[in-house]
Amino acid sequence: MSGSNSSAPDARTTPAAPEALAFTVHPMAGPDLADPVQAQRRRTVSGRIKMLLVLAVCAAPVVASYFTYFVIRPEGRTNYSTLILPTRGVPDLPLRSLDGAPVPSQSLRGQWLLVAVGPAACGTACEQRLYLQRQLRDMLGRERSRMDKVWLVTDDGAVPAPLRVGLGGPAPVTALRVDREALGRWLLPAEGQALEDHLYLVDPMGEWMMRIPPTPEPGRVKRDLERVLRASSWWDTPGR
Repeated sequence: MSGSNSSAPDARTTPAAPEALAFTVHPMAGPDLADPVQAQRRRTVSGRIKMLLVLAVCAAPVVASYFTYFVIRPEGRTNYSTLILPTRGVPDLPLRSLDGAPVPSQSLRGQWLLVAVGPAACGTACEQRLYLQRQLRDMLGRERSRMDKVWLVTDDGAVPAPLRVGLGGPAPVTALRVDREALGRWLLPAEGQALEDHLYLVDPMGEWMMRIPPTPEPGRVKRDLERVLRASSWWDTPGR
């Protein structure tokens, strides 16, 4: 057509200019730079703390009963034997029967234990402690079924045949061999005394909680035993 510019591009058919490319940068999580060894140590420490808290909660009623009965409510009386606070739980002792068979330490749980310590030869003083051990249990009357007698033998010597016979009876003594050094990390004598000089009282949870003086007065020890049995009557369950 006259007057038209046939070479001009048709705006309707001309392709649009391409848009400029845009880049979006997204943040990325960085690598975990924490030391795995340190992380494992933190988890281990946390687990141990939780375990100790559980043990403390379980032992609290026992310790509270002893503390209340002997300290808060003395009622004008004093205990003759030495109360061990805090109590000391039985460790993993290398226990064996007299014939050498291994015995787990956990077997010492579940019953009150009146424990004597001495070598297999068991001289006069040792025999007197074993006799006192039997006498004290018998003096408890109807409560004596809650108490077991244990003799921890600190060497590999032969126990005399007459003594073996004497360990039997209706309420036999449980005789177990144990390394004396290992035992000394659990039971401790009074200052100036030997490990063998005492009788030791262990509660049903395997906690050593009382030490009886050397050459004691049986009547006074009996009163101490009656007190701990009375103080524990609300949590102590029938034993083995």
